[in-house]
Amino acid sequence: MEATASAKYLRGSAQKARLVVDLIRGKDVNQALAILRFTKKRAATSIEKCMRSAIANANEAAEKANISIDPDDLWVRTAFVDRGPTKNRRRVRPAPQGRAYREQRHFCHVTISLSNDAKPVAKGSTPEAEAKPAKLAESKRRKRGGAAAAPRAKRATAKKEEPEAATEKPAAKKASKKKAE
Repeated sequence: MEATASAKYLRGSAQKARLVVDLIRGKDVNQALAILRFTKKRAATSIEKCMRSAIANANEAAEKANISIDPDDLWVRTAFVDRGPTKNRRRVRPAPQGRAYREQRHFCHVTISLSNDAKPVAKGSTPEAEAKPAKLAESKRRKRGGAAAAPRAKRATAKKEEPEAATEKPAAKKASKKKAE
């Protein structure tokens, strides 16, 4: 079962609201609500209201169809933000030396769709396939290859040779002084 809710004419730009919506896409409803509750973005409160409305819509649709639905089984199937109008939201902002800057205040429309169907599995997605990228990332963190590693190795060997050469020089000087005496 799928339920949708949309919130229109929310204050704020669509770009800033997309930052919040990207955090919850594909998550369970409880996890998404927790993320929205503790996100320090202004758009998060209005997106949380839209999410709660979508949950209520799912419960209502289930009751009409005589189906029992558990809200904990719902997950965010799609979530997107569209630009709203900026007409009649143009303001004038005072600027230095008697000038004025035009400013557009933005609206956005948020749409959230919830589902209780099983989450789709990506093609070729197996536990082994998911572990391989983690191993690759881990190996990249441990060592650097290619040209980036070569200068470091040369510097390390050069530093080791210098102290040995420094210890030999004073001994050679002392030997040369003894021969002169």
